[in-house]
Amino acid sequence: MILVTGGAGFIGANFVLDWVASEKSPVANLDKLSYAGNPGNLVSLKQDARHIFVKGDICDRTLVGQLLREHKPAAIVHFAAESHVDRSIHGPAEFVQTNVIGTFSLLEEARAYWSTLAAPEQDRFRFLHVSTDEVYGSLGRDDPAFTESTPYAPNSPYAASKAAADHLVRAYHHTYGLPTITTNCSNNYGPLQFPEKLIPLMIVNAAQGKPLPVYGDGLNVRDWLYVGDHCAAVRLALRRGRPGETYNIGGNSEKTNLEVVNAICAILDEFRPSSLIPHHSSLITYVKDRPGHDRRYAMNAGKMAAELGWQPAERFETGLRRTVEWYLDHMDWVENVTSGAYRNWLHLNYADRGQA
Repeated sequence: MILVTGGAGFIGANFVLDWVASEKSPVANLDKLSYAGNPGNLVSLKQDARHIFVKGDICDRTLVGQLLREHKPAAIVHFAAESHVDRSIHGPAEFVQTNVIGTFSLLEEARAYWSTLAAPEQDRFRFLHVSTDEVYGSLGRDDPAFTESTPYAPNSPYAASKAAADHLVRAYHHTYGLPTITTNCSNNYGPLQFPEKLIPLMIVNAAQGKPLPVYGDGLNVRDWLYVGDHCAAVRLALRRGRPGETYNIGGNSEKTNLEVVNAICAILDEFRPSSLIPHHSSLITYVKDRPGHDRRYAMNAGKMAAELGWQPAERFETGLRRTVEWYLDHMDWVENVTSGAYRNWLHLNYADRGQA
C-alpha cells in the first residue's frame, strides 16, 4: 500500500487512477477536498476496495499519524498543495499553511512512522515529494533549460512556498536519513484539471463563446507535460529513484501562451464549427499582465532519461487534442466544479484587468 496526499485533485487523481490500474496495489488517499479537490474525479473507484479515501488535512498530524500506523504504507506520494499562482498573489497565507506547514507536518509524522519500521522496511520506504519548475525562477529566451542543479529563485508566493517545501524535504533526508525523493515537473495539462488553469479555462470559454483572456503580450513560455506522462514518471521515480535525489520531469514542449491558445482555438474550429464564431481565435482578449509574471520556463529531463529510462510518450499536439475532446465530452463535470465560489474568483482575478 501507498499513501497519496491530494489524491482528489488534478494530478493526484490521475495518479491514483493510474496507480490502481497499473500497479494493482491499494492506495490510501488523503485529501481535504478544497475547491480543486473533487471526489467525482475518483467515481470509477467508488466500489474498488483497493482505494481508501480519507477526507482530511495534511496539517492534522494526529490524523496523519493514525493513517500511517493503521495502513503501514511502503511509500508516501505527496501531491497535496495549493498550486495556482494567481490565487497565491491574492492570498499567500493559505499557500504557506498548506505547502510549507503541511509538508513539515507530513515529514514529521513520516519520520516518526519510519523510525518504527524494521531495517528492511526502512530501506524500502520512500517519501516522494511532487514539486514544480517554478522554484527555479524565470529564464531568458536563450538560457539553457532548468536542471536539478539550477539555483532556486522563486518569484511568486506559490513558487516560494514550494521552494520552502523542497528544502524541508531535502533537509529531512540529509539530517534524519528519511529516504526522500523530489520531482520537479513542468506545466501539466489533461483531463480533470480545474478550469482556473490556462488550458481548461480556454477550452471551456471558447466552447461557450466567451472571451479568452491572455495575459500581457501572450509570449510567456512554458514547457507542457501531459498528466499521464507525469504520472508514469512519478511511478518510475518511486520505484527506481535514488533516495536524496531530485528529478526534473518535462514534456519537451516549449510553447508561448499565445501558441497554446491558438492551438486550442484551431481544434475548436474543427470540433465545434459555428457560423457565429467562424474562428475561435477572434475571442482572444489581451488583458493586464500578472504581477511578476515569469517569462519562460524550460525543463531539462535528461537525468530522468539517463538514470530511469523515462521519456514523455505524448506529443503536445496529440495530448492537447485528447484534452480538448475530454472537456467537450465532460461539460457536466465542468459545470459541477465551477461553483459560485469559482465564478467569484474569476471576477476577482480578471474583472479589473481590462484589455491590454
